[in-house]
Amino acid sequence: MPRTTDQEMVCGDHFDSPLGPMLALLNEQGALLRLDFLPDDLAPAQWHGYTWQRDKAAVAPVVRQLAEYFAGQRRVFDLPLAPRGTPYQHEAWRHLRQVPYGVILTYAELGMRLLPHKTSARAIGRANALNPISIIVPCHRIIGADGSLTGYAGGLQRKLALLELEGVPIMRQQSLML
Repeated sequence: MPRTTDQEMVCGDHFDSPLGPMLALLNEQGALLRLDFLPDDLAPAQWHGYTWQRDKAAVAPVVRQLAEYFAGQRRVFDLPLAPRGTPYQHEAWRHLRQVPYGVILTYAELGMRLLPHKTSARAIGRANALNPISIIVPCHRIIGADGSLTGYAGGLQRKLALLELEGVPIMRQQSLML
């Protein structure tokens, strides 16, 4: 199996989702390193600094749980995660995972949960932008202070679709200025 520059063995696979092609990468213990929407259905052998080998069986639990989520049958994911990031990012992503299905928070509200009176909405926004595990670490549930949909690595159309799937009432014309 190919190794990354730090000698970690990485496997993964690309697959179709209702919102477009995705790529899941796992470490040698089977923990999810990345889950990304792809710009097309072609998954390069190098992705965000990882060199990986295709392993459909290893990715099968991720694909199954995402299929259940998209079918409305799963609200909580039960997968081992191993995202790369700073201690602050890990703390922010841990708090993101605590935002329940169908609930939205503003960046400022999430910041108050993380470090009351010490974390800016901008710092939370930056941690969200660097979230390497889409959907499962639900940064799509975080919105602007005015209720608008802001920034999502997978694109605002996908963010809107995920929130609608979860039953969040979003006004399409106000929230999506594309």
